[in-house]
Amino acid sequence: MPGVTPVALGAPERTAAELVEVLRRIKGVRDPGLEVSAVQAADLAHRHGAALLAVVEHPRADPALLVAAVVPGERVPDDRVGLGLDGAAVLDVTEGVTATGYPVVIIERASAVGAQLQVVVRAGRTAVVFTLHSPTGRGWLDVSEVAGRFVSGIEFSGSGTASASRPRPGGTSARSGRR
Repeated sequence: MPGVTPVALGAPERTAAELVEVLRRIKGVRDPGLEVSAVQAADLAHRHGAALLAVVEHPRADPALLVAAVVPGERVPDDRVGLGLDGAAVLDVTEGVTATGYPVVIIERASAVGAQLQVVVRAGRTAVVFTLHSPTGRGWLDVSEVAGRFVSGIEFSGSGTASASRPRPGGTSARSGRR
């Protein structure tokens, strides 16, 4: 999908190096802040068994990092509190349905280190938890819209595993669901 560049989840060092390479290509310059975020994202993705690590870009925004993990069975959160995201940093919580018909909860947060969007897409007792993080927050609405289109196209196979490799066009952006 245009604006979303997946990164291979090999060894953490190789993943971080590929992330840095993609970020340098997008930014056109070396950005130590984004490089630190890349190393941290690669480490977290490997530690938590992420199914996806990608860079989300938009011409009017700094790049953001997107990480997704499949959460099976009893680990699927039953409500927003189960996500551990309640508190002062939560700016907005939206519930809706993806373009492919799955229920979704979208939590937008802000912190001293940028902006974050966490999206939980459910299919029965399986879910995919997407986390979009922008270290700078510049162009946040633009990158969150690109990520929202990507996430909205997710499909679950009969075995309960998710595939976002062929998202459908359209859908609900991260900011336009019911409030």
